[in-house]
Parts: sequence; structure tokens; C-alpha cells
Amino acid sequence: MTLKISKQILFILILVLVTQQSVTAKSVKFKIATLSPDGSMWMEKMLKGAKQVTQKTDNRVTFKFYPSGRMGNDKMVLKKIKIGQLHGGAVVSGSLASFFTANQLYSQPMKFNTLKEVDYVRKYMDDYITKGLAEKGFVSFGLIGGGFSYIMSKKPVETVQDLRKQKVWIPDNDTISSESIEAFGINPIPLSIADVRISLQSGLIDTVATSPVGALVLQWHTQIKYVTQIPLIYLSAMLVLDKKQFSKVSPSDQQIIRREMSQISKEIQAQNRIDDIKNIAVLKNRGIIFITPNPAAMEEWKSLGKKASRKMVESGVLPKGIADELEMHLKNFHKTRQADNAE
Repeated sequence: MTLKISKQILFILILVLVTQQSVTAKSVKFKIATLSPDGSMWMEKMLKGAKQVTQKTDNRVTFKFYPSGRMGNDKMVLKKIKIGQLHGGAVVSGSLASFFTANQLYSQPMKFNTLKEVDYVRKYMDDYITKGLAEKGFVSFGLIGGGFSYIMSKKPVETVQDLRKQKVWIPDNDTISSESIEAFGINPIPLSIADVRISLQSGLIDTVATSPVGALVLQWHTQIKYVTQIPLIYLSAMLVLDKKQFSKVSPSDQQIIRREMSQISKEIQAQNRIDDIKNIAVLKNRGIIFITPNPAAMEEWKSLGKKASRKMVESGVLPKGIADELEMHLKNFHKTRQADNAE
């Protein structure tokens, strides 16, 4: 009799446990905010990934998106994630530097000349950034490359001296960008992204740095006349989720989220590259003039870029060891290319 009762109790306990786990799993919902406009490629891709996750988890995991900056800029979104009002965001990588400063590893000015260099280095160093963010409470699904930012201005900018005469914008509350640009002898004007277009119109600023995609999506291209063809900074963004909320999801469903959202991140990056090429052509077709600095001017840009990178290490933004590792991979890339060309 005792054995029979014990088996019944055990069965009931197992049933209750399974039921509780099922209820808990079905209740997991991620509220995600982004500046990406409703209907944009980014939103379409993220909604596609969310739908796939929901289907493959039998509705145990669901998502609600707040696009078009409805929850504020990246800083506000990250603040709301930390207090539990939101559970994730698609944000530019630089905004995460307040939690993990070395997240700016790829944002060293004039560090890369081509996307092939970037791709080679990222094979070895993306994990460092992913793990660093995980230690700060964020689950990420891979960096989403946005191409290079270029100087875009109302007046032609070929040399560093030309840039020093301009009213240059940087994102507000971005002390890292501020410190880096000071190496070029510039006193920037910090503004939120939402204020840039009207500030270009009013003349408060006359120069920005962004990608061709960004210039068109944000409509900044309507206010600029020149693009300086210098790959100033490699841009990237990330879809991140709050680790606490993510931990509420069962391990098997976590794998589904990681798989689907990682794939979506890759798709967004691939489309970004296609769009970047198209949008350069769009800018040219709209009469915007592209300027290529002469060799002497380019050498000065690169020299000051190296100075800015050193400052990022000296100020503690980047650990020296990790900055040196990036340099090692770049050298290896060029050695490999030289060897291939010699054959």
C-alpha cells in the first residue's frame, strides 16, 4: 500500500512539475525596441525571425517589437532593459560600450581599408565581444556589419584641415567617439540621432559621419552635398536580449532562439552590403559629389587614425592585449594576400 501511494505521489509530483514548466515556458515574452523604422528591411527580417521562433517553440516564446524609436534612443532602450521594462533591443554597437567598453574594438578610426580585412579579423575576434557582453548581462546573436561610415558634409572635405573648419556631429553621451575625434583636433557637437536632420537644416551642424544606408534611411542625404571617400569607422549593430529574461526560456527553446536570430543577423548583414553598394549609386545619382583625398592627405588621415586608436588604449577603452591581437590578425591577413598574389 505504501509503495502504491508513493508511486501515485511521485506521478503527481512529476505531472505538476511538467505542467509548471510548460506554463512558465509559454509565458516567456520578449519586448524589443529599436530605432529601425516600421516597414524597414531590419524590421521585416526581425519579424521573420520572431515568427519562426514562435512557430518552432509552439508559442512558448513570443516577441513584441517597438520600432521607429517609440521607446526612445538606444541609451533609453538599454536603460529600460536594465530595469525590466524591455527585454531587448536592436542597437548600434557603440551604445553598448557603456556596459562593455571593448565593444568598440572595431570602431577604431581608419583601422580598416576594406571589408575583406574586417571579415578576416572578425573570424577571430567576434567571440571576444560576444562573451564580454554576456558577462554584462546581454545575450547577442552576432555583430551585424553596417559597412563603413564616411564623412558627409555641406562643404567639400578633403584634408583634416578642411574637417577642422566644419561643425561636426557625434552621437550624444558617446564619450568614446568624443575622445577619438579629438585626436583629429576637432571639437564635435553632440546631438541625439533624432536631432541630426533638423540641425543640418538649421546650420547647427554641417558635417556628419554615417554609412550610405544610414544617410538615406534617416534622410540626411537631403542636407549634404559631399561625401569624402575615406572608410572612417566600421559600423555595426546588434540584436541583444536581456540575459535574465532569456534564462526563463528552456534550454531547448534557447537553442531555437539562438539559431533563428543568428541566421536573421547574417541575413541583415548580407542585405546591408547589397544596399550599401546600391545606395552609393543613389547618392551619386542625386548629385552628391564624392571626393577622393590625394595621397598626402590620406597619409595624414591614417596617421591621426593611429593616434586616436592609441588614445583608446591609453584611456582604458580598449585593453592593450586585445588591440594588439587585432593588429596581429590584420598583419596576417596582408601576409596571406601577399603570398596568394605571389603564386
